[in-house]
Amino acid sequence: MKVIAAYLLLALGGNTSPSCEDIEGILESVGAESDKKRIEFLLSELKGKDLAEVIAAGREKFASVPSGGGVAVAAAAPAAGGAAAPAAAEAKKEEKVEEKEESDDDMGFSLFD
Repeated sequence: MKVIAAYLLLALGGNTSPSCEDIEGILESVGAESDKKRIEFLLSELKGKDLAEVIAAGREKFASVPSGGGVAVAAAAPAAGGAAAPAAAEAKKEEKVEEKEESDDDMGFSLFD
């Protein structure tokens, strides 16, 4: 991911065809290690391709990936009128799930690890 980020930074800076040395320079400037094989692989995959078209194709693929969303929960209808009250009480208890507080921790991950 860091190799792709460095490539995109160079492309946004006006370098239409970044070299392996250019990408290594970006990574070294932030103290990240660079893997020459990964850089060369990325450059070989992007050689002769328009970056905007590659990004557009990736967006289309990414749009087809399921991302979770709401989950429908079906409750069974009570058989007798007396059983409706306990079932409703259980449903209310389940709805009172405490939410976790969001933290600013990055859980040990960094963009350039």
